Amino acid sequence: MTAPAAFDHAMLLAAGLGKRMRPLTDTRPKPLVTVAGRTLADHVLDRLAAAGVRTAVVNVHHHADQMERHLAARTAPRIVISDERAGLLDSGGGVKKALPLLGKRPFVVCNSDSFWIEGPSRNLPRLFAAWDPDAMDILMLVAPTATSIGFDGPGDYMLDAFGRLERRRERAVAPFAYAGVLLIKPQLFQGMPDAFSLNRLFDAAEAKGRLHGRRLDGIWLHVGTPAAIDAAEAQIARSTMA
Repeated sequence: MTAPAAFDHAMLLAAGLGKRMRPLTDTRPKPLVTVAGRTLADHVLDRLAAAGVRTAVVNVHHHADQMERHLAARTAPRIVISDERAGLLDSGGGVKKALPLLGKRPFVVCNSDSFWIEGPSRNLPRLFAAWDPDAMDILMLVAPTATSIGFDGPGDYMLDAFGRLERRRERAVAPFAYAGVLLIKPQLFQGMPDAFSLNRLFDAAEAKGRLHGRRLDGIWLHVGTPAAIDAAEAQIARSTMA
């Protein structure tokens, strides 16, 4: 199955310092940390390729030369580098800098420190099929916190019966976490500063009722620390034997 034409481009956020993954990230970028014999970056890029995404823009900063050498071996999706060696721009600024490489249609944005074990239905095609540009500015993949691996926070969002997301209030608990994948319109970046967090766009879309979510089918693996690697590998092994 191939992605609809509107989603043949994706952005992989791979420029961060990976401080929580130290000491592993003292000598490599976090996206090149290996889980179950494959790098985090390749786990995400494999899923994008399987969903028909043809071009993935990857931003680089920390150990950028390593990232470029590793990605040069990939043929699908086609890799285009967005160079942030001059300075980190945060998640939103990184995407804004890469907009000329991403085209004018809505595109996919992925974090590089999480992926998932597929359930009965593959998640990216389901997410693409759920996109409704008349009702949505952003569509997120969200994962139930109760069944996620490597995530121990109080959750990020509530999901209503219409698929709209509402951010967790202070001191509250929410049943869903942002699973590190979203669809977004490029127009949202107009007028934004050169460096900013994507959370600003999330909150603006929510205020307009245009931030939507789709529940992940399967098991989300959040790999943000060295300890989370063991937990993810153990879950992959259990799923393989099932």
